[in-house]
Amino acid sequence: MDPYTYMDDHALSRIEKKAEAIRSSAEVFVIIGVGGSNNAARAVIEAVDGKYGPQIVYAGTSTSPSAIEKVLRDIEGKSVYINIIAKNFETLEPGVSFRVLRKYLYGKYGDKAAERICATGTRGSLLEKLSIKHGWDFFLFPDDVGGRFSMFCEVALLPMAVAGIDIRSYLAAAVEARTAFLSGSPEENPCLLYAAARQELYSKGFRAEVLSIYEPKLQFFLKWWIQLFGESEGKNNSGLLPTGCMFSEDLHSMGQFLQDGNTSVFETHLITEEQSEGPSIGGDGIDDGFWYLNGKTFSDLNNAAKHAAIKAHGKHIPCNILTVGVPDESTFGILFMFFALACVFSCEMAGINPFDQPGVEEYKAAMFSELGKE
Repeated sequence: MDPYTYMDDHALSRIEKKAEAIRSSAEVFVIIGVGGSNNAARAVIEAVDGKYGPQIVYAGTSTSPSAIEKVLRDIEGKSVYINIIAKNFETLEPGVSFRVLRKYLYGKYGDKAAERICATGTRGSLLEKLSIKHGWDFFLFPDDVGGRFSMFCEVALLPMAVAGIDIRSYLAAAVEARTAFLSGSPEENPCLLYAAARQELYSKGFRAEVLSIYEPKLQFFLKWWIQLFGESEGKNNSGLLPTGCMFSEDLHSMGQFLQDGNTSVFETHLITEEQSEGPSIGGDGIDDGFWYLNGKTFSDLNNAAKHAAIKAHGKHIPCNILTVGVPDESTFGILFMFFALACVFSCEMAGINPFDQPGVEEYKAAMFSELGKE
């Protein structure tokens, strides 16, 4: 899981050059992919403010008619580029969205539409063959990398670069984290300790892990984390159910369950540093009963929510606490590396292959059959 296995300076430079060209003329960049094909990139794009870039729109994430209609409304009248990400180019959601959006582009730009399409797939796939035939820029989705582990290759790096994310800082932080995580003794390895804690709790009857975040910007990172552990570990009628909460909002709903409900769950609190203090919440002369907030900041409030939730929930269920820096490129490089390694270790401890997804393939086969594909 070395980020530089698939990325060298030549590959990075090609991504940066293409991203710069897109940013110079695109008003909207549509990322077409589902699950692991876009979760990592989306997590970083939605959390990190890039230097500049086009509006990012996501397609291929569902089969909802209203969802694709909204995408078409969002791009209407704007300069549009798209990136279709499909490992084997057989998954229905991105395939059908690409068909619709490709038709839109060719109808609007004619032959020039080819310049506005980037395709990311495997060598020898139908997507590569179509890219060669029609002149679309092709980027590599490595054969031996699953979607949920694709955060350090062109699958995620091209969309991130288009959004203005510093992909070199991101990769450098991931490499440094990998070295640190794998160079120390097992007793001091945080990835191993976290994986061992999960398996120990599972052996004691716990059946679900809640990852709780306190920064709404991390909501799509939470989706990536849920897919990582759900798809990797949920096999052979075993595994912890991965789910999550976004606090402080969910303290008014799921907080009740975590403080007073079924005790078969445990919680991992992901704490990030605050990026700002927020606006002043000093009084305005109206006696609204919140006098005790005078002189405090939103950062004070969020920190109070963290401390209170950990204290209250810890009285009822086991709680892990993971602390990282502000949610920037470097932090995401560290977070992705930490959880990916921990997931592999956790699966190995449980005797489970972390890299396949037989249940997902079964659903796909049933869906193809429903639609008449043999």
